[in-house]
Amino acid sequence: MNMGERAEKLVSWLRERVLAGECKGVVLGMSGGVDSSVAAVLCQRAFPQSMFGVLMPCYSSPEDEEHALAVASKFSIPTKTVVLDSVFDTLLKVLPEDSADPAASQPAQANLKVRLRMLTLYYFANQLKYMVVGSSNRSELSVGYFTKYGDGGVDILPLGNLVKGQVSELASSLGIPQEIINKPPSAGLRPGQTDEGDLGFSYDELDRYLVSGQASDEVRGMIESMMAAGSHKRLPPTVPTF
Repeated sequence: MNMGERAEKLVSWLRERVLAGECKGVVLGMSGGVDSSVAAVLCQRAFPQSMFGVLMPCYSSPEDEEHALAVASKFSIPTKTVVLDSVFDTLLKVLPEDSADPAASQPAQANLKVRLRMLTLYYFANQLKYMVVGSSNRSELSVGYFTKYGDGGVDILPLGNLVKGQVSELASSLGIPQEIINKPPSAGLRPGQTDEGDLGFSYDELDRYLVSGQASDEVRGMIESMMAAGSHKRLPPTVPTF
């Protein structure tokens, strides 16, 4: 199937799933990255009158906001902006610091930003009876590269069966600006952060492993270790069998 056909199938799938859930439309976060841009365009095609994207900067890069707004403008996607800086600061002031190692607080603070965004999206979704659309792809889901109850806290994942490279191909087919497709993938959670830097291997290497099973011994070991460690993120909470 070519990317045009895939886009149409995903648009139909979005309509079917949202209406089956007796919801009226969709809301999603727009980060300025390729994944959220693709998801937003698909949502706009599926629900042109009942969707919007939410920009939720939290000490974020101005470039990310510019890219999100560029996509919104090009594809006539309505947006709302909710600045989370002060909310994040307030929480940090009241939360105790239990670690003696300052570096240990970085992941906790990064995950806090992502979970604040989840809360914001569900606020709008609850008000409007919309579904929350996530933009995680198969590559990220497979190794648990997402925040549990953060960007993983969504109702529907239209890109969940596409590896990162396929999302980029779909982005080109949809007309997403090339500068967004080409920029290094990043969650924008701290200055200089990149997804591939966090992972320890490239998306190309991860995609190749997922699609063909091929990888160097070193990369294979890292991927399979992350898959095992993140397996709980992909499952509902466990309960006793007795």
